[in-house]
Amino acid sequence: MTALHALADSTAVSLPPLDQRGRPLHDLRISVMDRCNFRCPYCMPEAKYGEHFTFLRNDERLSFDEIERLCRLAATLGVSKLRLTGGEPLLRPHLAGLVARLRRLDGITDLAMTTNGVLLARHAQELRDAGLDRITVSLDTLDPALFHRMSGGRGALDDVMAGIEAAQAVGFPQGVKLNTVVQRGVNEHTVTDLVERFRGTGIVVRFIEYMDVGNRNDWSPDAVVSSRELVEQIDARWPLHAVPPQYPGEVASRYRFLDGAGEIGMISSVSQPFCGGCSRARLSSEGVLYTCLFATDGTDFRTPLRSGVSDDALAAQLREVWLRRGDRYSEERAERRSRHPHKIEMHYIGG
Repeated sequence: MTALHALADSTAVSLPPLDQRGRPLHDLRISVMDRCNFRCPYCMPEAKYGEHFTFLRNDERLSFDEIERLCRLAATLGVSKLRLTGGEPLLRPHLAGLVARLRRLDGITDLAMTTNGVLLARHAQELRDAGLDRITVSLDTLDPALFHRMSGGRGALDDVMAGIEAAQAVGFPQGVKLNTVVQRGVNEHTVTDLVERFRGTGIVVRFIEYMDVGNRNDWSPDAVVSSRELVEQIDARWPLHAVPPQYPGEVASRYRFLDGAGEIGMISSVSQPFCGGCSRARLSSEGVLYTCLFATDGTDFRTPLRSGVSDDALAAQLREVWLRRGDRYSEERAERRSRHPHKIEMHYIGG
């Protein structure tokens, strides 16, 4: 090999990888816990995940050392954003310790978490002190009875609201957001209640089109309330104007209230797929890396982590997984060509 060829190969290895569609790897979502204290019908229905369901043992989940190591290596490949997910991440003991470790990694500029909020009031301050930048709370309705039903009879709305208030009080640097999955015939009539409650508070509500994640939710296109329909509904009461994205590949379309009372977001992966700008990978609790929320399989990293593989070899494997990536599930769904018989359940890889 000539010196010129060697230099070219070295440069190619050092550059951040692009997948088969030219998409960079910027975001890594880490499921730290496969368990959840809710049983939402569209994610972990009680009929499947009842008291006899077998979740991962502690030793089957990645340790904090293993998570930190993979995140450090991912950062060398261009990852700058990390998000802790579940299941319910706050069921993982000493989670603030992991946050502090990830906060110290070179190259990580955005460290976030998604939670159902039930345990947030007791952990908000320690998460803020550990260096968490922002937090997202899943909240599908403000109707107490409907909330109880949508959480599978496991959750109390008052606890979630207390968690949201605590998160706002401690002052996460990049604030608090809410994620609301809207299902036709279930909770679309409560959308304006959420908007009214959080307008002017600094909390951004993001409405998510109901998706066919996993295999348990009996998804149908008829259950989807499109973002366009929601924008029209909200705009009729509180006039809105669209604002440009804050960065390339931003998932949520943003709309500000004309009266200055903040903004809302729309995540439209069914009606307006954004696969072309997707820069996310997902790491499951047991160490499998998935390159799509709707993946049917992934790549095991727990085995090499626990078998003495070097950092260089692990980084090379991460790079190769991303270079092979060609996922565009939501676009395929829109084209009516999707035929995935078995997708990975959302509680393994987060949202």
